[in-house]
Amino acid sequence: MPPLAPTTPARRTVVALLAAGAVLGAAAVPAVAAPHGPAAGHAAYGHGGYGGYGDAARLSRQKAIAVTVTKRVFEHGDTAVVDRYVRPDYIQHNPTAADGAAGLKALATSIHQQFPDARYNVKRVIAQGDLVMLHSNVVLVPGTKGAAVIDIFRFQGGKIAEHWDVIQNVPDTTASGNDMFSTLSSPQVSQPLDHRLTKANEALVVKAFDELIVHKDLTALDRYWDPGYLQHNTQMESGVPAAKAGLGAYFASAPQLTVTPKRVIAEGDLVAIHSDYVNYPGDRGTAILDLFRVRNGKIVEHWDVIQNVPETSANGNGMF
Repeated sequence: MPPLAPTTPARRTVVALLAAGAVLGAAAVPAVAAPHGPAAGHAAYGHGGYGGYGDAARLSRQKAIAVTVTKRVFEHGDTAVVDRYVRPDYIQHNPTAADGAAGLKALATSIHQQFPDARYNVKRVIAQGDLVMLHSNVVLVPGTKGAAVIDIFRFQGGKIAEHWDVIQNVPDTTASGNDMFSTLSSPQVSQPLDHRLTKANEALVVKAFDELIVHKDLTALDRYWDPGYLQHNTQMESGVPAAKAGLGAYFASAPQLTVTPKRVIAEGDLVAIHSDYVNYPGDRGTAILDLFRVRNGKIVEHWDVIQNVPETSANGNGMF
């Protein structure tokens, strides 16, 4: 989401996490100030099952399991929690980790051995259908800024069946002065609010997504964004004027841009879109997770996490 001039390189180096216990280097394409949609027509979004909007008790349980497994695995090297809550045929999309529950156990052991003081600081959790999303600050070494990580878990039969993630190194500074995790819009809470508006907020963000990115219509920012919306992308300033300037330059620098949305997760005032972002034919693309907060029918705040799709994968499932 930084303001890109046509001559500005479209990629920058970030540090990715979870290289089977090591830290992996990766490059990331800067995201835009809005969600991302496919190159033509309207986006088709993948949703979790179970009808998507109901069954609060089940969603609450899935959230608790996702947080428990993640923290126990990466902070304690706990393999027993994998046996209890993860299916043996667990499908892994992190490109540096092996498939299956056995692969997750090996990762847990390796991470804990190499980084015994690692902390998985979960900042916000949302759930819809069979999907749970965690937005976290993962710090392998105390005193460092660590990485911003989005995890998406798919549940089946009460257990975790599949996992996707997007990982980006936390920089020392940001263009807006806002960090990658805090909530700055009012009320300043991280949990989703206004659950009765989930469906309406999701529809609004999806429409904004399509108009701004699919059709490259900068006037969508006037229709769907609050003028002073708050930005947490590391390279973009807050506010609609900054978004217009940055996106206008970015569209000019990437005329063959195509973006394919893969899944959306909405709960209350928070809507997340996970997409495959390709700048030009032959580009391996970038995994981007955009998270939006909606208040009174306008987008008021945005967070994102960005990771380049690597050339190879340890599991062969791809990142999407």
